[in-house]
Amino acid sequence: MANDLVLIDVRDGYRVLTLNRPDRLNSFTADMHAALFAALSEAEHDKTCRALILTGAGRGFCAGQDLSDFVFTPGEPPDLSVPIAKYYNPLVRKLRQLPMPVICAVNGVAAGAGANVAFACDIVIAARSAKFSQAFAKLALVPDSGGTWFLPRLVGGARARAMALLAETIPAEKAEAWGMIWKMVDDVELMAEAHRLGAHFATQPTDGLALIKQAFIASETNSLDRQLDLECDLQGQAGRTTDCAEGFSAFLEKRSPNFAGRR
Repeated sequence: MANDLVLIDVRDGYRVLTLNRPDRLNSFTADMHAALFAALSEAEHDKTCRALILTGAGRGFCAGQDLSDFVFTPGEPPDLSVPIAKYYNPLVRKLRQLPMPVICAVNGVAAGAGANVAFACDIVIAARSAKFSQAFAKLALVPDSGGTWFLPRLVGGARARAMALLAETIPAEKAEAWGMIWKMVDDVELMAEAHRLGAHFATQPTDGLALIKQAFIASETNSLDRQLDLECDLQGQAGRTTDCAEGFSAFLEKRSPNFAGRR
């Protein structure tokens, strides 16, 4: 299945969503936002979909916002909070809250909001040629789409502030060394590695993995006491799933589990 702006490849147990404006380095427009959000919602409601891969067509992942998509009135400053509230914030929240693992395969440039959308995913792998940048300062703007939240937690405050203030490009090798991403692979191996992860998650206890996602998101703001209580509650939920019962049975019977996935 496909549309013009986001390609949808349905695989056995997972989907690949490809941003498809390669001539503009897959920079976001209002229409592409709508197409991507619709594709994510469709995957969320498909119980056979147990993982997602997000990537970009052509030589880049996403160069952020396509400024030519804005309508500027001469003499009047634009209200840039409007597209953030309408498009970017809902997109980041959707990626974080999806009840399945989301793998981002970064090919080429991931700049501005494009980089921060990648960081909103659960596992980020990058081609050796990939580059990450917080380009906002070059336009006298502030990192958005969660950039000021994700980066300090990924790389630490000192590096995050320098990235934002200097707007320097970080190559994939350094991004891996800093813990900004999960793994760097050779360019020719990027999609093979992404599909390997997608196929793996298509066999895993999806509802349990969704609870893991929930726990880690909450841990960013919880105290230790609140997090301990949450872990207790989530473990209670996990223990009542059919996949947990299957996991225990498989362990005792010394066989591989056959997880049902989403319920």
